[in-house]
Amino acid sequence: MSGRHPSESEAILTELMMPNHANLLGNVFGGHILALVDQVAAVAAHRHSRHRCVTVSMDKVDFKEPIHVGELVTAYARVNFAGRTSMEVGVKVVSENVLTGERRHTNSCYVTYVALDDNGQPTPVPPVVPETPDEKRRYERAAQRRASRVMDRRYDQGRGE
Repeated sequence: MSGRHPSESEAILTELMMPNHANLLGNVFGGHILALVDQVAAVAAHRHSRHRCVTVSMDKVDFKEPIHVGELVTAYARVNFAGRTSMEVGVKVVSENVLTGERRHTNSCYVTYVALDDNGQPTPVPPVVPETPDEKRRYERAAQRRASRVMDRRYDQGRGE
C-alpha cells in the first residue's frame, strides 16, 4: 500500500457562531466546538484512508480562549500519523472577528480514528509520508503520543508493568 502525503487529507470547515451556540456567559459551548472538531477530523481520516472511519479518542483538547457569538470559527485538520488501522488527526481551531479581521488560535486537539471495512472490522490504512520539516515534526510527535497511548492501554488492561 503506497503512502499518502498529509496534505492529501487536509480538511477545512468554517462556521458562523450563532446565539444558539452560546452558553450563559455568551461564549460558544465547548461541546459545539468539539462536534466541529470531530466533523473536520473525520473528513481528514476518510480522505487519508478512503474508508469509513470511527472516532476512537480525542486527546489533548486545549481550550486556550473563549469563542464568541458572531465570530467565524475555522477548523483545520490533517492526518499526522497512521498505524496499521488507526490514524491521528491534528486539528487547529481559529476564531475570526468578521468586523476587525482579528484571528485567534482558540484551541487544538488530536483525534484518533480507525478505518473500517465493509463488514465494520478494522482495515489497514496507508502510511503517512511526511515531507516538510513541519510534517516530519508532527509525524514524530504523533508517533510518540501513539506509543504512549498503547502503553497506557496495556497498563489499563493489566498487561503493563
